[in-house]
Amino acid sequence: MSPRAAQVQRDTQETQIGVTLDLDGSGQSDLHTGIPFLDHMLDQVARHGLIDLKIEARGDLHIDAHHSVEDIGIAIGQALAQALGDKRGIRRYGHAYVPLDEALSRVVIDCSGRPGLVFHVDFPRARVGDFDVDLFYEFFQGFVNHARVTLHIDTLRGRNVHHIIETVFKAFGRALRMAVEPDPRLEGAVPSTKGSL
Repeated sequence: MSPRAAQVQRDTQETQIGVTLDLDGSGQSDLHTGIPFLDHMLDQVARHGLIDLKIEARGDLHIDAHHSVEDIGIAIGQALAQALGDKRGIRRYGHAYVPLDEALSRVVIDCSGRPGLVFHVDFPRARVGDFDVDLFYEFFQGFVNHARVTLHIDTLRGRNVHHIIETVFKAFGRALRMAVEPDPRLEGAVPSTKGSL
């Protein structure tokens, strides 16, 4: 693996999740969450973020998808924090607007060391297939808490719930890619007046 890569294994009585993440990848993914719609969305993050992402997850899906979705977000956040290390030389901030037909979403991220989520996404209906779309909030909350990033997600317009969610995940991937990119002008410095993030 590259120096900016990490492996995380998170095991609880509800879920067993392995995540391998490489920030300097080519957008390859190998996703087995047991939740096909989540796999589809995480594939967007890998492809648009140029992050190699492998996930093997087993969870109590016989109850519902809540524990799995949240814990996958947590494990990805832990892997990102490990891969970034002290964050020397990264751009730190990233943003993206992504449209898909009638839907448009904006994601802004700050690899600040401070977890925070602002989530303004209105879903026109509660489910895509058998997936409860409210769980995406839990995914991103778990992610920010453990990646220690500030994340603003806004859907500016949209009618089709699948389109809305896909714009969110594509924009998330692109914003993340921008934020974690090395900035050659920084020459390895930490992008903060405090000297640490």
